[in-house]
Amino acid sequence: MSNKINYIISELKDQYLIDDNLRPWIIGFSGGKDSTALLQLVWLAISEVPLEERKREVHVVCNDTLVENPVIQAYVYGVLKKIKEAAASMSMPIRVETTIPRLEDTFWVNVIGRGYPVPNNAFRWCTDKMKIKPTSRFLTDQVAENGEAIILIGTRSSESTTRAKSIKKHEIRGKRLTKHPHNPNTYVYSPIKDLLIEEVWYIINAMTSPWGANNSELFQIYMDASADDYECPTIVTDKSHRSCGQSRFGCWTCTVVKEDKSLTSLVNKGLTWLEPLLRLRESMVEERNKSQNRLPIRRNMKNAVNEDGDNLGTYDPEYRIKLLEQVLSSQRAIQKENSNIELITNQELVAIQVIWHRDAAYYNLKFSKTVSSIYNKIYDKEMEMERHAEKIQREIDLLKSVCEDEPSDYELINELLTLQRNKALLNRKRGLKDDIERVIEKYLNRPA
Repeated sequence: MSNKINYIISELKDQYLIDDNLRPWIIGFSGGKDSTALLQLVWLAISEVPLEERKREVHVVCNDTLVENPVIQAYVYGVLKKIKEAAASMSMPIRVETTIPRLEDTFWVNVIGRGYPVPNNAFRWCTDKMKIKPTSRFLTDQVAENGEAIILIGTRSSESTTRAKSIKKHEIRGKRLTKHPHNPNTYVYSPIKDLLIEEVWYIINAMTSPWGANNSELFQIYMDASADDYECPTIVTDKSHRSCGQSRFGCWTCTVVKEDKSLTSLVNKGLTWLEPLLRLRESMVEERNKSQNRLPIRRNMKNAVNEDGDNLGTYDPEYRIKLLEQVLSSQRAIQKENSNIELITNQELVAIQVIWHRDAAYYNLKFSKTVSSIYNKIYDKEMEMERHAEKIQREIDLLKSVCEDEPSDYELINELLTLQRNKALLNRKRGLKDDIERVIEKYLNRPA
């Protein structure tokens, strides 16, 4: 073991034992080489601490965007399971945590549900909703509970000049910790910032995994998914960080980059069952800016037509339907080889249908198909949502009969009930008051 690595372990042990009100350590873990090397060194450092002094909790936090590369996702969840089991058996103060986006912030709810165009460099909404918000909520909870928190990240100065400058910018001279640029009462600790890539691979390949993982599997992933050497961070400390689409540990849906070299490489190496993902991603890139797929307005009702007459608003209903059909068809094709792979959750499907109902009423859009009818056709079986739809239909029929003499009253009450139901499902009360006022105003100003 090199002197530099021994020094880092010694420094970690010293920092762990500092009497500073036992601020919890939070390790952003993506399962990639840098975060794996960091966790191994932290584990070794704590293992040298007597049991009675292991009072500071260490949270290993992995963020799942729900659109992770399936190969990487399976590997990472396998590693997290080993970490959790080993920590318990070795009396390590290590807790494994997984964060995910809220239902209203997931990729498919926004793209297929709300019609957001898939991200590009000019409109990269995904990072904030799917990565920053989930981990920030966890950080906020830890700070609220403990007063302060320390984030350990696997950032290395040698990765890029930009990263080196970022580390230097926030560094407190003469101290190991740096101020978090966005979260108050939160500090960042970069123990391996001075390690070279060769030293990172030495830790992974030459040193035994403390939690019993087979690190040669990680090395093979990097060999198979031959792309650049960038690892997507779990905890984002800089909102301007670049896209993870070129990373082995990024989202398979990433359309910010022109080509997903990692996914392409995996397919070329024999994982042909991933081809539906590759085709779907390429289709989303090709279809993004086609005027016929877009509406002439944005969700805020503002005009979205350029000087050439092209529509630049949200996706229109027919393209949203088409995209859902593609996602479900791709999912079914993949499940023939890997039955446990899920590209879109049932909760997302329900949320998408709710949003379609609202958009039909609020924006006067026409959806020629329902989510359940699309699912039923592709999977040749009834979706549970169908029963829910039947219940809603019975409520509508009852309301119509009560308001038979005043059809406009039915329209108002039904629209208000739909509005409240949609907001409740998405756990999104923000804007409810404004939406209610708009509906009532439209009712009051209707033609006599």
